[in-house]
Amino acid sequence: MAKKTTTVNTPIDAHETFVSIRKSFADGADVTLKLKSLYDLQQIDTELDKIYQLRGELPAEVEALENKIAELNGKAAKVSESITDCEKRIGEYKQQCKACQDQSAKYQAQMDKGVENSREYDSLSKEIENQDLLAQVALKKIGENEEAIAQYQEDLAAISEKIEVRRDDLKAKHEELEAIAASTAKQEEKLLAKRKECADKIDARTMSAYERIRKSVNNHIAVASIYKGNACGGCYSEVAPQRLIDVSDGRKLIICEYCGRILVDAPKEEK
Repeated sequence: MAKKTTTVNTPIDAHETFVSIRKSFADGADVTLKLKSLYDLQQIDTELDKIYQLRGELPAEVEALENKIAELNGKAAKVSESITDCEKRIGEYKQQCKACQDQSAKYQAQMDKGVENSREYDSLSKEIENQDLLAQVALKKIGENEEAIAQYQEDLAAISEKIEVRRDDLKAKHEELEAIAASTAKQEEKLLAKRKECADKIDARTMSAYERIRKSVNNHIAVASIYKGNACGGCYSEVAPQRLIDVSDGRKLIICEYCGRILVDAPKEEK
């Protein structure tokens, strides 16, 4: 009885290269079709890149402003919390001050009623003095916290002013970005729909490698056609004759040995 074979799908490694996926590439659907899908995908992504380049640094600037506003709001919240803490302490010190004054008045009333001897007089005098000192300390603490609140309020006003400036900048950047996005929205929508169609024809492992190589090169070209008959269209390095034949044949996954891009033979109408 023949043993039943099972296929083990290894997880996609974020560091694997195109060379490491050659086998899974060949074992999948028609190689020529997959290469054409990759080439079409690259053409679509190149057009999308042109649209995104129109936006320039605006998306990054918008994100930076949003992060800055969030940071300033965080600072404002902390300052407001500090003001609340000071106000709470002022309330506590006022209670302490009143308690000390009430106690001092009580001892003074006892003295006014008369004392039996000098020892009792000295004791009451000492208590009155202590309560007065405690009341003075409480009053000092109230003053310190009131000064702190004044400083915090100045800080809060400065932060609020910065927030308003950043919000105005953010509004302007948003409007500029939205205007550019609106002008290319239909084209972008069509390209994204076409991109999904191409991506659906490509296995996950190959797509992962494709996306990774796009991110690793300046021009974001992961799939390059042959340039001037014998060079990689991505790095312009000369391609060996046998590899040129394999590229033209379109039955293998051929990698540029210099830059790691996938090499394909461009359609005749585009040559």
